[in-house]
Amino acid sequence: MIDLFYTIKMRYLIDTNILIRLFNDHDAISKDIWNIFDDSENLIHVSAVSLQEIYLLLQNKKIDAKQWKKPRDVFEYIENELFFAIKYVQKEHLITFADIVPAEGHNDPSDRMIIAQAITEQIPLISSDTKFHHYRKQKLDFIFNDK
Repeated sequence: MIDLFYTIKMRYLIDTNILIRLFNDHDAISKDIWNIFDDSENLIHVSAVSLQEIYLLLQNKKIDAKQWKKPRDVFEYIENELFFAIKYVQKEHLITFADIVPAEGHNDPSDRMIIAQAITEQIPLISSDTKFHHYRKQKLDFIFNDK
């Protein structure tokens, strides 16, 4: 009999900029972050908000789309190739989002929704965005990709 259950060591949520680096520039991800991704006991989440951002970037030709014929191919790649889970926005995330005090000069609502998901779910958020450090005061467990 095959045991279909495995132990999840840790859950993580990755920001859109990390996802884009996974698509286009592996060298822009630090060794520490690669260690997290390489550990098969870790569950990596991607926010549905990141998918929306990716689709918009693809439509506006701001990122390379050569490896995908249709936007839905991105979704399938994330789930079936990277084996990352999609984290959908829930009511609880919206409540947290409403309470977040934005960092000075940080007006990106997509970033704040992803931060709200990480805070609500109490899972570390991995990003290369230096402004995310500000949200540690609001209970964000933040892992900075220093590359």
